[in-house]
Amino acid sequence: MLAAALATAVAVPAVGEAAGVEHGRIRTHDGYTVYYERVGHGPEFVLLPGRIFFEDTFRRLASPRRSLIFYDMRNRGLSEAVPDTDRISIHEDVRDLESVREHFRANRVALVGFSYLGLMVVLYANDHPEHVTRIVQLGPLPLRQGKAYPPELDNRSDRGVFDEKKWEELQKLEQKGFMKSHPREFCEKDWDFMRVMLVANPPTHVERLPAPCAMPNEWPVNLREHFRILFTRSILPLDVSDEAVASKVTMPVLTIHGRKDRNAPYGGGRDWAALLPDARLLTLDNAAHASWADEPDSVVSAMDTFLQGSWPERAERVTR
Repeated sequence: MLAAALATAVAVPAVGEAAGVEHGRIRTHDGYTVYYERVGHGPEFVLLPGRIFFEDTFRRLASPRRSLIFYDMRNRGLSEAVPDTDRISIHEDVRDLESVREHFRANRVALVGFSYLGLMVVLYANDHPEHVTRIVQLGPLPLRQGKAYPPELDNRSDRGVFDEKKWEELQKLEQKGFMKSHPREFCEKDWDFMRVMLVANPPTHVERLPAPCAMPNEWPVNLREHFRILFTRSILPLDVSDEAVASKVTMPVLTIHGRKDRNAPYGGGRDWAALLPDARLLTLDNAAHASWADEPDSVVSAMDTFLQGSWPERAERVTR
């Protein structure tokens, strides 16, 4: 019943093409579907899981030679709801990425992953190195969670934009059952509170973040459980050695990380750039987790340069 309710609670575009954007659904290995939008029809494929986060900004990466495939992960965005919690894990996200690649019959692809998806795309490359040309990580989670970093490499304790009044209001509403009885309205209040922590300069940059509350999968009543399962069952206990990853993920990797990231430690981005044999780090001093919202021109330009086969000018090698 939950899956049916989520499917009908928001208008989902049918398969087709409008305004130069192809959109549709791709069936996964276990029978669910993920929603995608394709921009461009060039021979070079770039797969961008996390459509809900950055599609509006990264459409600027379109070129005559590129096909940009934005898609929502399972149980996220406009993709099909997955009521079977055994089917939610970062490993299923890896399998879904392979389903997307196979759907477009793209032998080799570039990958872009934000936050935990920055970890996911590396896991995919670890399993399928023959299919990956390049990887861009945006504010990625580290390979291992829980590592302690010094303050200059970890901004997660920053509460400079934390609104205590809004937080208290949310707690009271949740205690009254408002999150379940009015899920979209609660989502809008929760998003108003949360979004400022994703950017370094909320007054001018927060409006660059797309609001998610038209999509039931993104309502806190559903999303919190999704993240609880995703992290406790698959991300926190992840057991992949540094040596195994470094031996497989040998393609060029550009890690873009903001020093003011309050969600994923900047030190984790440095760790990725030090671990992977052909990786470089682009540090954005005045960007937070959603770096493209803080510095859209810098991020898009760097990604475009990298996808064309060169390193951005300020990308640096990192040693341990």
